[in-house]
Amino acid sequence: QVQLVESGGGSVQAGGSLRLSCAASGFTYGSSCMGWFRQAPGKEREGVARISTGSGTTYYAGSVAGRFTISQDNAKHTLYLQMNSLKPEDTAMYYCAADPQLCLWVGLVPSKYRYWGQGTQVTVSS
Repeated sequence: QVQLVESGGGSVQAGGSLRLSCAASGFTYGSSCMGWFRQAPGKEREGVARISTGSGTTYYAGSVAGRFTISQDNAKHTLYLQMNSLKPEDTAMYYCAADPQLCLWVGLVPSKYRYWGQGTQVTVSS
């Protein structure tokens, strides 16, 4: 049974930082594509960053490049998202997702990811 469990969300002021974690189990962690997505009220879910768990190759959405860093601990099967210089527009529910296909194929398209966590809320106040 696949499980993705996010943690680390919270409320911060603009300019602050948060680190999200996603503990993964139930699938072959080292040969998958994992990503972080977010969804604000009334908006579609959007991709934030993804990582190929085998090669460590990363990719970021333009809105977060230079501020967010996706990383992983392969031994712990845990995915991280370090978020710095947070802005009010970063406020959203953040989700961890995984798919056994190559990142080349799934990119940052939410509908292409098979497994999803329950989400963790991030609120940034101005």
